[in-house]
Amino acid sequence: MTLFDLNQLLAARHSCRAFRPDPVPKDQIAQILTSAARVPSWCNAQPWHVAVTSGEETDRFRTAMQNEAATGAPAPDLPFPMSYSGIYKDRRRACGWALYEAVGVERGDRAGSAHQMMQNFLLFGAPHCAILSSPRELGAYGAMDCGGFVTAFSLAAQALGVATIPQAAVAAYSPFLRRYFDIPDDRAVLCAISFGYADKDHPANSFRTKRADLSEIVDWLE
Repeated sequence: MTLFDLNQLLAARHSCRAFRPDPVPKDQIAQILTSAARVPSWCNAQPWHVAVTSGEETDRFRTAMQNEAATGAPAPDLPFPMSYSGIYKDRRRACGWALYEAVGVERGDRAGSAHQMMQNFLLFGAPHCAILSSPRELGAYGAMDCGGFVTAFSLAAQALGVATIPQAAVAAYSPFLRRYFDIPDDRAVLCAISFGYADKDHPANSFRTKRADLSEIVDWLE
C-alpha cells in the first residue's frame, strides 16, 4: 500500500449514520478484526476485547439498547468530556448542525433532534455491532491503545467496502452492556462500533466533516 492508498481510505471513511440491513460475511468481519488487532499497544498488552453481534442477535440487542436508553440513566465507565470549549466546541457544533441540516431537523426542533439522537441506540440500522472493552487496571493507556484498534477497524472495514460508526453514546450505558454481554467487572466498556453496508441514498450520509489545517494542530520546532 502506498501513502496515496492510505489517504484514499482515510478520505473515504466517514461515520455512517444509516445502514442497509444486508449482513457482512463472517469471514470479512474476521479479516477486519485481524487487521485491527495489528495496531501497536503499550508493552504489547493488546488490551482490546470485542463482543460482535450479527443477525437476530443484533436486532435483540438493538431493541434492548433502545429500551435501556429510554428508561435508564447513563453511567459510562470512561468519563465523558467535562466540556467542549473554543475550537473544540465549534467543531462539535458544526458536525451536529451539518447532520441536522442533512436530515431536515431545524434549529429549535427538540423533538426532531431527540429522534435523531435515539438513532444512536438503534445502531443506525446496522446489521452488526462490536462492543469494545479494556482491562480497568490499564487505565488511560488501555483506552488509548483501544483507540488505535477503533481506527484500524474502521480503515480495514473501509478497505472492504464496509461502513462504520464508532459510538460513545452506546457506551454511556456501560452497566447495561456489561450485563447484556456478560463483560467481567474488571473490564471497562469503552465504545461500540456499529458497522455494515452504508445506505448511500439516506440523507444522514450526505455530509462530510472538515479536518483542521496542519497550522492548527502542529508546532514545528526547527
